Parts: sequence; C-alpha cells; structure tokens
Amino acid sequence: MHLLKVATAVAALATGADAAVRQLPRPASCSGVANFRYQYKLESGWSAMKIAGGLKQVRTIVWDTEGNMLVSQNTRGVSVHTFGDNGCINSTTMLISGNQINHGLAITPDGKTLYASSETTLWSWAYDPLTRKISNQKTIVRGMSTGIHSSRTVAVVPQQPNLVLLQVGSNSNFDMASQQPGTGRAIIKIFDASKAPSNGFNYNTEGEVYGYGLRNEIGLTADPNGVFWGVENSGDDFARTENGQRRDIHIDNPAEKLNNLGDPLTVRNAWYGYPTCFSVWNPANFPNSNLKTGSHFVVSPNSSYNDATCNGRAVPPRLTFQAHSAPIANTFDSDAKNMYVTFHGSWNRQPATGFKVVQIPFTQLANGTYDPVAPADSMTGYKDIFSATNPGSCTANGLTMSNCFRLTAAAWDPAGRGLFVGSDNSAEGEIYVLTPTN
Repeated sequence: MHLLKVATAVAALATGADAAVRQLPRPASCSGVANFRYQYKLESGWSAMKIAGGLKQVRTIVWDTEGNMLVSQNTRGVSVHTFGDNGCINSTTMLISGNQINHGLAITPDGKTLYASSETTLWSWAYDPLTRKISNQKTIVRGMSTGIHSSRTVAVVPQQPNLVLLQVGSNSNFDMASQQPGTGRAIIKIFDASKAPSNGFNYNTEGEVYGYGLRNEIGLTADPNGVFWGVENSGDDFARTENGQRRDIHIDNPAEKLNNLGDPLTVRNAWYGYPTCFSVWNPANFPNSNLKTGSHFVVSPNSSYNDATCNGRAVPPRLTFQAHSAPIANTFDSDAKNMYVTFHGSWNRQPATGFKVVQIPFTQLANGTYDPVAPADSMTGYKDIFSATNPGSCTANGLTMSNCFRLTAAAWDPAGRGLFVGSDNSAEGEIYVLTPTN
C-alpha cells in the first residue's frame, strides 16, 4: 500500500474517521457531570476537564466515522456516546451488554466492523455508525489462556484491515512455559478475520506469530507508516543473584518498555526477551557491569546464559519507562510528533509511581520512519503532562482500587477537543479531556 494511503488509514483508525467529522468546542464543564473525583496536576500548556463520569472501569476508547465515542467498560460492555453542539455528551446507549467484555475494542477505518474481547474470546459485529446499531455477531478467535493478565488488546492493521492483532499476556511473573509460542501467552498473534471459521480460530494453534517474549503488551498503536508500537508491563519483586550474592533491585528495575514491533505485513516471530531477559531502568543496581538504561539483563547470570546472551538475541526496547509505571494505552497525535501513554500506577513500588499521562516526542527520520527523539538509553525521553497530585502517595490495592485515578484509555478526538483519557478506578469510571493550550 502506498505510504500516503497507509497514513490515511492510520489516521482513520486513530480517530475512527474516514470522512470529515464536525468540529466541536472543548467545553469548560458539562451539565450533570460531577467534578474530578481525584485531585490532579497539569504540565504548563495543557488544560483538563471531566467529560464523563459514573461509568464502570473505563478501559478503551475508539471513535466511529460519525465522531461518536465507543467505550469498553470492564464487565459492563460497550457503550456509545453522542455529542451535542456544545461538545458535551447528549446521549449514552449500551451497544453491547455483557460482563465478559473486559478491555479490547477496535473499529475498522471504514467504521463498518467492530471488535471487542473478553479474556478468552474475540468477537466482531457489523456496525452502522449512523444508527449506532450492531448486527451479525461472529466469533473470530477463541481459546485464549486465562491467568493473572486478563486484558486482551485488539488492533486493526491499517494497511490491510481484514487483519487484526490480538495480544495475550503471561500467566505469572515468570511464565517460563511462554518461551514456546505454542502456549499462546506473552505473545501477539495476527489473524485474518475475513477467513475466520464459523467457531473462530483457536488462539494457541492458529494465526501467525507477530511477536512473543512480551510479558504484557497492553498498549498497541500504529504510526503513519503502519508500524506498530507497543507498551509493555514488566515484572515485579525482582532480585539479582550474581557471584553468589542476592541483591533486591525491584524498586527501580526492571523497566517498563516501549517496543517498536515493526510492520505487521512483514514482521513475524520476533522475540523480545521474556521470560528470561528484562530491561534495565536504573543501572546503579548493576555495579561492575556495562549495562545502561534499556540494556537487557538476566536475574541470575551464569557462564552459559547471561546479560550478553540477552543483548545478542532479544529485540531491545526503543525506550524504557520507570519500573512499575504500568503503561496501559498509547496513541499518537495527528502528525505523530508525540506519542502519549497512560500509566495505570504501581502496587510493587514504595513510593508508588505511575498514575499519569506522559508525552514522548517523536520525529520523522530522513528515511521516512518515525522514531522517539531520545536515545534508547535515556531516562528523560518522556515528560508528565497530567498526573495525580502526589503519585508517590497513591495506593494500588488490586487492579482498580486506589485513592487516585487509574489511567487507562487514550484516544485523540476527531472533533478537535483534545486527548480523551479514561480511568478504571472501581469507585467511578471517568473520562477526561486533555487539551493543548498553546
């Protein structure tokens, strides 16, 4: 596909808009929507408002070709929201009701096919954005493994929209069996939805392997060339055993990752290191080594399998994040000058970290590819734009309970109001709008 057509398709996926969507003002507030449930702070040059509340564990936001907002609410289903001329929501309908729906949601660039997932199954529906109705439910993929990571991210390949990417995380901190792609864990697979059998593909035995060794690659987004970028949640409670000495490194290691996953039309069977290779965030935990931020390491190096083994075999991350940030969603702005990532927040670090949205500056290189501005060993390749007032004091009891928001969904608004961000705190599902002011 010509690169211009790819960029157009990617933009349509990011905004849900093949055709022009009416532009709307960003309201200062909306009638009937309560104030932010939790305090926050903003980077200079940004404003924030709460556009929706009273939802249940917001996980994913996508847009249809009419500018309507579709929201995956964990264990409730998929809701569709329309907007009035004032930019506020003027109607909400449950499009799909069911407690199995828990995270994944995607729509094709033409707005006519909708995908949603449970922990074990991916379904599709024919969707009409004018009537906001669905029909012809089909099972596309079945038999995904259950485990500690229940989110199943689905993404449509913009260059070839009959292809979908479908992710499954590990089933434990060190899921050693996932070294074999046939387990169907810690992996992203590619399926041709147009060829799905009547009972759906079996996840473990069918489809093609896009990448594996990905502990929990929840966020997936395509750049204007159709290259996908993923954000990965790494491990907890780590110690490093070296020369008979065991050292606790869990506060600042291993790093969370930003991975360049490549073009899904050409890349297959790429291995990113898990469950044996992990990435450094703070090199100070690795004295007497040449490891840098972003380097791979093993927890117990020996003469036959060590840091050098990993750095020679596994695809390295393009950038890394503070350990235990828990990145959930990532998305580019309209010209791919920045990527935005939501950090859900930690339970395994004292003081806590995460509970924020960060901005990663990108650039287009001379060869036409897109790449972060910062080098791979940078610890300053991103900056906070929206966060809890004091992330270090936030609690993370379970996956969604906290005294702060738990940031999840991220989607740029085709109507021009800004970046829509979700929170799945079990006390109240909320959606905020972050708008650049300069």
